[in-house]
Amino acid sequence: MATEMKLLIVDDDPLIRKSLSLTLAREDDIAVVGTAADGAEALAMCETYTPDILLMDIRMPGMDGIATTRLIKQRYLDIRIMMLTTFDDKPNIQQALTAGADGYLIKTDKISDIAGKLRIMMDGAGVLGADVLKKLAAPENPALEQLTQRERDIARLVAQGLTNKEIAEQLFLSEGTVRNNIVVIMENLDVTNRTQLGIAYYGT
Repeated sequence: MATEMKLLIVDDDPLIRKSLSLTLAREDDIAVVGTAADGAEALAMCETYTPDILLMDIRMPGMDGIATTRLIKQRYLDIRIMMLTTFDDKPNIQQALTAGADGYLIKTDKISDIAGKLRIMMDGAGVLGADVLKKLAAPENPALEQLTQRERDIARLVAQGLTNKEIAEQLFLSEGTVRNNIVVIMENLDVTNRTQLGIAYYGT
């Protein structure tokens, strides 16, 4: 049986909070432990409920989602953050991911699809929506030229959100080989996690 995911929803719109809460709480493996209307409330609720994942808006009165993400990542190493916002411009996406967000979705995505993406994040992978990837598809990082063709192929699949197992199956490699290559890729691109690797691959 899958581990139940403790989810905290952070959005200044009460209707959105209610809609997300009611829909996601229907999932057998998701427990909505609370909802918060702003960043300060979210920080306090993290202390109380120790959620696994925050589903967070960017623009909120007082402390916005980017500032909140930065603080939460400094204080809680195990909490993962999925941005869910109407803002699909490249600067907001980059600022959120740089602050430590593990994923970024646009509110035009179906709520029914969000649960699956939260599960992917729960398994440790970063999640970027298709529209977000398009926004980030700028000229590639020159540092990618240092990589071998195999490393570039692996970097591309990591940037697309595939797990090590999925990459191994697609490229006919062992998971150990994929894992070792990712370590080398991260060193060459001077990044520390898969989300930052995705940013480096698609350009800044």
